[in-house]
Amino acid sequence: MRPKDYGLVIADEPAASLFLEHINYYRFGGYALAFEQARHVFTPGTTFEQIRAVYEFDRSLRDLVTEALEIIELDVRTTVAHSFGQLHGAFGHTQPGSFFRRFTHRAWLDKLNEETQRSSELFVTHFKATYAEFPQLPIWVATEIMSFGALSKMVQGMERADQKNIAARYRLQPATLGSWLHHLVYIRNLCAHHARIWDRVWTIAPVLPAGKAWARPLLPGNSRLFATLLLQNAMLRSCPAEQVFASAWRSRLEDLLLTRLPTAPYATTKMDLPADWQNHPLWIQP
Repeated sequence: MRPKDYGLVIADEPAASLFLEHINYYRFGGYALAFEQARHVFTPGTTFEQIRAVYEFDRSLRDLVTEALEIIELDVRTTVAHSFGQLHGAFGHTQPGSFFRRFTHRAWLDKLNEETQRSSELFVTHFKATYAEFPQLPIWVATEIMSFGALSKMVQGMERADQKNIAARYRLQPATLGSWLHHLVYIRNLCAHHARIWDRVWTIAPVLPAGKAWARPLLPGNSRLFATLLLQNAMLRSCPAEQVFASAWRSRLEDLLLTRLPTAPYATTKMDLPADWQNHPLWIQP
């Protein structure tokens, strides 16, 4: 059956056909779910253009989330390299004694060595040609080529005192930082696969810090979009060199959410956006 057979209003069928050739009907169907009052039964009056607008909104949203992720990831990489290197030396990460005793260090290091062997970065090939330690790299080099997932696991595997040194930069408790990094790896993977994020319920949700601003009614929960935007904003604010970007990022997000909000029923609820969300204390804090 065709979308219009389910009650969808299509004003320009050739344009709709071209669009579906581009994104695939099953991807389009994911965005259509927000407009269904029962499976394959659209709310009366729903148009193809409304669903396409949500797809385009989500694409823009993913781009903004990905931009913030890049800044945060690079900052965490540098912070981990500097802090861990100072405490344990250039190759301390290759020693299981540098980590919490239950950390699966051997598996983690084997994965890192595999990533190193595959790397074509010039600084890696130079190290390989120059130093006998290869594929083991100094921590300040290793953090540049390890996956974000491997970096997250490394932080979660550290001794609590070592975690505190890193978490302090982001004004977080160590367990909260570990949870946030795990969540951001998950979000990064969603964005890398162009998955729908605007109305998704997170499979890997972040632990929220204590405090009224992180709780109801100011924040409905931790399993939808707004919590992720707040934690990204909090981490961006902890990157002094990127405050111009952070301010512009918040402005662009506000513009997107205020001017292109999906017309689907309960759209704000699907993103956990509270009333007057743009004045949330965690959003506007200096």
